[in-house]
Amino acid sequence: MFEPKPTFIFCNWRRGVALLLTLAASTIAYAQAPQEIKWDDLAVRLSAAENPFARLSEVQLTLLVDVASARDRKARGAPVSQDEIANERAAAEKLKAAGIDVDALLAKRQEIAEKKRSLATAINPALEGKLVRLPGYVLPLEFSGKKVTEFLLVPWYGACIHTPPPPPNQIVHVKADKPFDMNAPFDAVWVTGRIAGSTQKTSVFMTDGTAEIDVGYSLRATDIERY
Repeated sequence: MFEPKPTFIFCNWRRGVALLLTLAASTIAYAQAPQEIKWDDLAVRLSAAENPFARLSEVQLTLLVDVASARDRKARGAPVSQDEIANERAAAEKLKAAGIDVDALLAKRQEIAEKKRSLATAINPALEGKLVRLPGYVLPLEFSGKKVTEFLLVPWYGACIHTPPPPPNQIVHVKADKPFDMNAPFDAVWVTGRIAGSTQKTSVFMTDGTAEIDVGYSLRATDIERY
């Protein structure tokens, strides 16, 4: 009867432990890999079920605009030409042939517009606490020389300074674990860290004074690299 030698058992045990450790390390590394996101991911959009207009093609949307424009003008008592009336009827017939209920869609315009307005500044709860990687431009808040430790990450060059600020859910307040060497204001960077919804007002210093900016997200940056 064959009896395995202790050395054989020990070697196989060591190989088994090494394999388990390798698998565990790979799992941890995968779990900690940042999710690369875009600025659109920070916003909250109406689903196709909530927004029937999203299911229309560009051509169908154009036809619907033709119908709505003519009907709105008639409702206000504004003059509408025979050509415009003919275009309205033709557009409505094309939409009807495609199975689109024009009256039902037009009745929902106000409701959909109000929902979009309410979501314009909403924070995406699906990102709460996630490790993410996001590109953007640096608007420094706390710095010494070229070393920046705190900044606003914004989606376009000059945001909050040369143009009206983006909505709060398109601004991220970043605090860096280690200073970032900035070449110039609005450097383009990739920022990695855990993101959280954190509605707040942040003071931004400009040449003509200070502005209070509404910010929707905060992020503790573990890594910052040039874009």
